Amino acid sequence: MSTPVVGDDCPAFDLPEADGSRVTKPSLSGHPFVLYFYPKDDTSGCTLEAIEFTALIDQFDAAGTPVLGVSPDPVKQHCKFRDKHALKVKLLSDEEKSLIQAFGVWAQKSMYGKTYMGVERTTVLVGADGRIAQVWPKVKVPGHAQEVLAAAQALAKGA
Repeated sequence: MSTPVVGDDCPAFDLPEADGSRVTKPSLSGHPFVLYFYPKDDTSGCTLEAIEFTALIDQFDAAGTPVLGVSPDPVKQHCKFRDKHALKVKLLSDEEKSLIQAFGVWAQKSMYGKTYMGVERTTVLVGADGRIAQVWPKVKVPGHAQEVLAAAQALAKGA
């Protein structure tokens, strides 16, 4: 599937979180939320992204907007990643790649001349109505969390 666009309904999901709970679309109903899709725990770009979102978590909370990182890594790996870097964002495990594929972010990538399948770093802001409010495809990490926060704050104010 291609990446959903602004106005589309957010696909349904039910994924395990690093704390052992399950997070579902209905459990977030009535509140905006951020889904940021990232390739792999404890790699340089993914660590920087998680740390930048964590640094702003109090401001996301003030805007009533949970931040959820999604990767195909297993829960146990998420726990190590979270604990190693004192992360405050929720990390969802999508080992079956159901949500990753629903958002069209499982893509062919290339590095050093070799092609492989992996997660295309993408962030989605979902409104309280369950519809996509904003999409950031092919994210460049530095400063990205601040940009998402600004959009979440504007959404919370009804702008």
